[in-house]
Amino acid sequence: MTVATSPLNLLRTQEIPNLHYSATRERFDASWKAPLSTLLGLGRAAGADFVEFFLERNSYISCLAEDDAITSISPRLMTGAGVRVFRGKADCYVSTNDLSFNGLKAALEKGLSIMGLSLPGPTSHIPEINLELLRDYATVRGKEAWLAASSSMQEMGDVLLAANGALAQKASHVQARRAAYFRDWQEVLVASSDGTFARDIRLTQSVGFNLLCADGEHRASINQRDGNTSDPAFLRTWNYEDAAAKIAESAGKMLYADYVESGSYPIIMANHFGGVIFHEACGHLLETTQIERGTTPFIDKKGEKIAHESLTAWDEGLSEDEFGTIDMDDEGMPAQRTLLIENGILKNFLSDRAGSVRTGHPRTGSGRRQSYTYAAASRMRNTYIAPGDYSLDELFASVDKGIYCKKMGGGSVGPTGQFNFAVDEAYLIENGQITKPLKGATLIGEAKEIMQKVSMCSNDLSLAPGFCGSISGSVYVTVGQPHIKVDSITVGGR
Repeated sequence: MTVATSPLNLLRTQEIPNLHYSATRERFDASWKAPLSTLLGLGRAAGADFVEFFLERNSYISCLAEDDAITSISPRLMTGAGVRVFRGKADCYVSTNDLSFNGLKAALEKGLSIMGLSLPGPTSHIPEINLELLRDYATVRGKEAWLAASSSMQEMGDVLLAANGALAQKASHVQARRAAYFRDWQEVLVASSDGTFARDIRLTQSVGFNLLCADGEHRASINQRDGNTSDPAFLRTWNYEDAAAKIAESAGKMLYADYVESGSYPIIMANHFGGVIFHEACGHLLETTQIERGTTPFIDKKGEKIAHESLTAWDEGLSEDEFGTIDMDDEGMPAQRTLLIENGILKNFLSDRAGSVRTGHPRTGSGRRQSYTYAAASRMRNTYIAPGDYSLDELFASVDKGIYCKKMGGGSVGPTGQFNFAVDEAYLIENGQITKPLKGATLIGEAKEIMQKVSMCSNDLSLAPGFCGSISGSVYVTVGQPHIKVDSITVGGR
């Protein structure tokens, strides 16, 4: 960047139109420091309390195989930036796909005007923000080669067709077979007026099956999905034979299963994706976005008992290869491990920068967004109930008559934690033993009540990939838990 300034190299507002810079266009690197530090200083000189730029490049592709044909290949390329301006506890966000200096400056001016601010006079000095040396997780962690090493379009199609072929061989009464894969590559750069200057590359992939079986009036639909971050070879090492065998077995059991009778039951909820209920019904209520809205029943419960003493829960971005794992959040803060609940006591909330400003809760590295078109918000990463001290046999032995919820399906959650979730694969428990398959079960409850009834946790923690939608778009998350016992829950059925 070349600057025509005074002998002391103090930039004035009137000199900004004459600035030129040549930041690297094909990647985000240290060459972006000069223009971004100037723009951040301009925002601060205009009266903003805090200014942040988020730059992104994205390469996404998905592939769908239905039965024995590839029916969809959907690529997407995207580049853009967003600027966030804070004044007191208020803020605004403006995005643009123009990454030139003038394009970023125009977005900044728009954000300033929304906050009632304007650029300083022509002779005003602009203090360039002293950004840190680029904190480059992409280079340090060897991520530069990830995109080129990922599966080609041809390989995507070949693997999915082979996977669907395996499913056809292992399942009976097949009505429809679907195998789907996506790869999402993202390069991000964060620069803000507190000196943050950080870069990362993320690679998220997911592959899975959907199987529909039918025999006369009998129907069964089962989904299965695996996910990964950071492994370019993920698709080519996917064990689709094993995955096909498992989903075929589940569909076969559910096809002729009896419908569950509605009522109140003790349940054993499986590990792995069983953690989706904690994520949806409780995890969201521990995000500071919910405190800001006043929609969480736990708003003033920090340090108090909100769950059974057997329950401890974490949220973190550190677990190797998990769907919600990040080296830094979308505000440039390194990933953290956050203890949410310990022995039933609420310990912490999840907070981004805005949440911290407006609620006082410390940032937890949880500022996340779908893309540059969204401002970051407090979001979960890898969220799970910790393993307990019981064996799986002890959990089942404690139930005289109840339901084993082996595979969870979709559901909905109200703003304050009321939920209902379908169970895709369930079994009757009688005298501590699994006896027969059941279908049509729906779990109905309220977070603040159910959390008090999780009385036993086994020692077999398992995690599963998921997708979470909220105020800052859809982000990749991990849900999880060991097998847990809920003493009593309403089960909808026939």
